[in-house]
Amino acid sequence: MSVTFIFIAIGALALGIGLGYYLRLIISMGKKGSMELEIKQMMLAAKEESQKILDTAVSKSEKVLAELKAEEKVKESEFKKTEDRFIRKEELLDARQGDLDKEIESVKEKVEEIKKIREQADSLEKERQVQLEKIAQLTSSEAKEELMTSIEKMNEEDLVVRMQKLEKESSEKLDRRAKDILASSIQRLSSSTASEFMTTMVSIPSDDIKGKIIGKEGRNIRAFERAAGVELVVDDTPGSIVISSFDPIRRQVARVALENLILDGRIQPAKIEEMVAKAQEEINKIIKDKGDQAVYETGIFNLDPRIIAIVGRLYFRTSYGQNVLQHSIEMTHIAGMIAEELGADVQVAKAGALVHDIGKALDHEVQGTHIEIGIRILQKFGADQAIIDAMKSHHDDYPHETIESTIVTTADHISGGRPGARRDTVENYLKRLAELEAIVDGFDGVEKSYALQAGREIRIFVTPENISDLETKKMAREVALKIEKELKYPGEIKVTVIRETRIVEFAR
Repeated sequence: MSVTFIFIAIGALALGIGLGYYLRLIISMGKKGSMELEIKQMMLAAKEESQKILDTAVSKSEKVLAELKAEEKVKESEFKKTEDRFIRKEELLDARQGDLDKEIESVKEKVEEIKKIREQADSLEKERQVQLEKIAQLTSSEAKEELMTSIEKMNEEDLVVRMQKLEKESSEKLDRRAKDILASSIQRLSSSTASEFMTTMVSIPSDDIKGKIIGKEGRNIRAFERAAGVELVVDDTPGSIVISSFDPIRRQVARVALENLILDGRIQPAKIEEMVAKAQEEINKIIKDKGDQAVYETGIFNLDPRIIAIVGRLYFRTSYGQNVLQHSIEMTHIAGMIAEELGADVQVAKAGALVHDIGKALDHEVQGTHIEIGIRILQKFGADQAIIDAMKSHHDDYPHETIESTIVTTADHISGGRPGARRDTVENYLKRLAELEAIVDGFDGVEKSYALQAGREIRIFVTPENISDLETKKMAREVALKIEKELKYPGEIKVTVIRETRIVEFAR
């Protein structure tokens, strides 16, 4: 019974499963039919919508096409009008070109006619000339010469008198004009005739400083005189020390160095050498400033800076007692005035006057006359050739090639020749001292030499490595003999040769 029940239960379960599957199949088939229907409806709706869109697009495209066709017709009409206008212009140009060609041909024909007429006229003139020469039995040149000769003979006396009168009047006018220009230039230049002297007196705060300057056994004063190349005169004059040297640059360096030493208070050989070197740098700055001031005052701005620096050195140079830089500036103003009156190149004349004595700034360092040295300096630093031509003839060593060179020479004579400008005795004195130093510098082993005490002493410093003590004594005698032989001087000259050995070591 239990087995039967189990079979019945299994059969009921199988039946239930079959019925469930069948029912699920029926339900799913119903849903599928419903979905297919919806899809068909959606497809129909989509086709209707796309047809509407297509109809709208076709309508719009037809409208745009109609507008484009209308615009194209308008453009074609305008292009046609433009083309017609160009055709008319081209026809008009062709007509004008034809007229021009006709006029050109007409002008050519007239030119040929004129040439023929001129040739006929020349031929007739030649025939007439030949006939006249046959009649007169003279050529045209002979007839002209004979006519001029006869007129000269008839009026010879009148012509001579007239020529003499014209020459005299012209000469008087030129002389009067030249005098007016020179007088105007001299009157317009307001310049002091007093010569400029460099300071040689140094004020000291108290006489106790003199002892420090002299130093123990005179070592400080000897060190100072050796470094600066001057002589210090420390006498009983209260509140001052005198610096003696014929070279104004040395005096100025010594003055600046001495003033700095007094302010510093530490006066000893090493400090003295340091202060002299510093003073030389200060003097170099003064030289540059003086050159810049000179070109600014004279209005010359086309010179190389190196030329201007050399011009500044002339501030410490004198010629016959006249300061060379001041003389050059004065000349520049005079040359500018004369050049304006004569219509010459003012800038060239002024530049030539400013640098005319530039060689004197280096004549103690370079061989040659100051004119030759000046020419080499200007050529080396690229000065204009017109300026060189203007300056090189101021002593008539070279021919006057330009009017500016004559103006520079004239200005030099005016500046140097006015009363009180120069003193020959001073120049001769300085020249003698320079010659004295030059004689000594020619000896081997000489390091430095200085003419002191107005040329009554020559102090020589030798290189101890090259000269022994015995050779030092021999040199002093040889120098004295050479001075006696080559130099003329009043009284006697003391020759002092100094050989100093200095050894320096460093403790580290």
